[in-house]
Amino acid sequence: MGLDVHARSVAAAAIDRVTGELCQARLAPNYDHIQSWIRDLPGPVAVTYEAGPTGFGLARILNADGIRCVVAAPSKLQRPAGDRVKTDAKDAVHLARLLRLDEVTGVVVPSVEQEAARDLVRAREDCRSELMRARHRISKLLLRYGIVYDGGQAWTGAHHAWLARQHLGSPASRMAFDAEHETVLATAARRDRLDQAINKMAAQPQFCEVVHRLGCLRGVSTLSGFGLAVEIGDWHRFTGNTIGAFVGLVPSEHSSGASRVQGPITKTGNTHARRLLVEAAWHHRPAYRIGKTMRDRWDLAPAAARARGDAGNRRLHERWVRMLERKKRSTIANVAIARELAGWCWSLAVMDEVTTE
Repeated sequence: MGLDVHARSVAAAAIDRVTGELCQARLAPNYDHIQSWIRDLPGPVAVTYEAGPTGFGLARILNADGIRCVVAAPSKLQRPAGDRVKTDAKDAVHLARLLRLDEVTGVVVPSVEQEAARDLVRAREDCRSELMRARHRISKLLLRYGIVYDGGQAWTGAHHAWLARQHLGSPASRMAFDAEHETVLATAARRDRLDQAINKMAAQPQFCEVVHRLGCLRGVSTLSGFGLAVEIGDWHRFTGNTIGAFVGLVPSEHSSGASRVQGPITKTGNTHARRLLVEAAWHHRPAYRIGKTMRDRWDLAPAAARARGDAGNRRLHERWVRMLERKKRSTIANVAIARELAGWCWSLAVMDEVTTE
């Protein structure tokens, strides 16, 4: 059975695996209505629908009801190249046929707790982006009036005190400046509240062990480690070689015959996890020194994780040195380091099971 799920309607198509009979219906976007229609179908039923903005609630309810439900990865669905007609009903039939042939690549359905933690992490990421844009707007507004801060590092307490003393000429300019400054302060306060909530959630038993082990690597703080933990979810789906492809950090490739052409990274998979890894990889460029911050994070992790993290930090810095010696562009080198960093994160995340075996 294939479902084309939208906010206000659901197109359903069911194919009898034995007779090939097709049954179609237009359903209301109500879980009870969908379950009732499925129960009226003869025999055991398998259901699939595409991952999208409607979330995973339907999959959870169907699986809990004993109905196999596969949430399909849209980018992995095979589509006829010559098909120029697209309707909800045709999409539902297409999904049902693919599921009948077992040609649907499913995504992992997160638990309710994991999805809530993921929402929190993404809300913090959105807040960070909004704060950066608000800061840019206020600095460029002042720059147009020839006002530039030269008292040291920006966006510190001294900088905010300096901003509070600025008075532009016209009332309209002052109102625009006050509005932007208020936005910066309010967004920063919202970011701090989200940071506190993330730190509190990261201390929960289901997350703290993985977060502490990931924290043995440079650039992976509590926020980054918690973000990777909730975005990746089940680390055992991957190996050290395959996790780079999941986060889109492997080169694209077009090979045919004797030719082999590699291009930029694929940028497929989880965008949020990829950004965290790329940002963390920059921390491995400076010389590796074990400071107080790193030692404090190591104190929270087991000895095996500390040793593994130390080896990873040394290895990744050596890779940076070799890349720079080969005159590689820093942005390209950093992506290569991020790809290897993903493998080190995987080895730390599954360390308990690997060492037990």
